[in-house]
Parts: sequence; structure tokens; C-alpha cells
Amino acid sequence: MKRIVWLSLAAIVIVVGLLVNYYIGTYNNLQILDESVKSDWAQIDNQLKRRNDLIPNLVQTVKGYSAHEKEVLTNIADARAKLAGSMKSDDVKAISQDSDQLSSALSRLLVVVEKYPNLKADKSFIALQDELAGTENRLSVARKDYNTKVKVYNAILRTFPTSVVARIGGMKIREYYQISKSETNVPEIKF
Repeated sequence: MKRIVWLSLAAIVIVVGLLVNYYIGTYNNLQILDESVKSDWAQIDNQLKRRNDLIPNLVQTVKGYSAHEKEVLTNIADARAKLAGSMKSDDVKAISQDSDQLSSALSRLLVVVEKYPNLKADKSFIALQDELAGTENRLSVARKDYNTKVKVYNAILRTFPTSVVARIGGMKIREYYQISKSETNVPEIKF
């Protein structure tokens, strides 16, 4: 009888040990995935900051050629300030919306540039425009990488029994970085 009690106790200890080991391993893997998502979010944040740093130089270059286009330049400054504020909150939706608003203001600036052939030929303007285009490309890649990591993280978080560990650990589903409806519209081309 004593042997059965010891075997039962040993079996219980082994099962509890396996469950604790599973919990710890799963929790650690979720932490690694969470850090990966945070890292990719930091890259988006980094590229948005880079774009915000380039914009004043671009605006100053355009100002010299188009003093009467004040409304467009003011809209860019306002959109840039709004994005800088939302970047401090780490709110994915707010940052996405404010980034889209800034992109829209920048596209209006590029329409203004078309009116000034000398500006389009200006070396500093061309260099800034190239820097901005490169930043937009890096930002696009960073968004894609972030959304890919969020997809993996969310999928693992929602599967059983990992979902139990995630709930106990207080981990939540992450939001995707989404572009606004206006960004998905097909542009109108006029010749």
C-alpha cells in the first residue's frame, strides 16, 4: 500500500512538474514574440521620426520658391505636430491616422512643387525628396514587418492551450498597423 502512495505521489509531482515546465516555456516564448513585435513597432516609430525630421527641411526649401502657398505648408506643420503627439502615446490607430494625414499633406505639397520648375531642379530639393522617398519605402517595409510579427503573435496567443497561459500572463492581442480608406483609393490621373 505504501508503494502505491509513493508511486501516486511521484506521478502527481511529475505531472505538476511537466505543467509548470510547459507554462514557463510557453510564457517565455510569448515574451520573446512580444519583444519582437515591440522591436518592429520601434522601427516604425524610428522611420516616422526620420520623416518628421526631414519635413521641415523640405518645407523650408519650398518656402523660398512658393511664399504664397502658405496654407499647404501650414497643413504640413499641423499634421507633423499631430503625428509627433500621437507617437508619444503608442496608440497604433492614432499614429496610423495621423501618419496618413501627414502623407496626404505631403502629396498636396508635391502638387505645389509641380508649379515651380526651378524648385524641381533645385539640388537640395531633389536630395530631400529622395531622402523622403527612401524613408517612405523603409516605413512601408517596417509596417509590413510589424504586421507580420503581430499576425504570428496573435495567432499563437489565440491557440489553445497557449491562450490559457497568455490570459494568466495578462497578454493581449495586438492591433495591426492599418492604412486609412483614403490611402487605398485609386488616384485620379489626368493628362
